[in-house]
Amino acid sequence: MAFKFPVINPLLHNELRLKIMVALDSLESANFMYLCDITDATRGNLSVQIKTLQEAGYLEVSKSGSGPSARSVCRITRKGMEVLHVYEQGLRRLFSERVPGDKESLQKIG
Repeated sequence: MAFKFPVINPLLHNELRLKIMVALDSLESANFMYLCDITDATRGNLSVQIKTLQEAGYLEVSKSGSGPSARSVCRITRKGMEVLHVYEQGLRRLFSERVPGDKESLQKIG
C-alpha cells in the first residue's frame, strides 16, 4: 500500500477556530469577550468562527440577556472534543512519520 499522509480536519485547520477549540477543551466554558481577549480576534471574526464551529456541532452557545448587555457562553461538545483530539493525533503523526522511499526516488524529486 502506498504511503498516505493523515487527513487533517480542514475545519479545525484555521488558526482562530483552533484557538477557540483548544481554549474550550481546557475550560468548562468561556464567554464571548474572554475568547475575544485571549485569541486577539475581532468581535466580528470571532462571531463568524464560533458560528461555523457551532453549525458543525463542535460547540454549544447559550445566550442570556438582550441588547448591549447580552452575554454568550460557549462550551465544547463531546463531538468537538473528539474531533479536536483526532486532529491533534493527526498532526502528531504528520510530524513523526517519515515518507518511506529509497534514495533513488528521492533524488528524482530533488
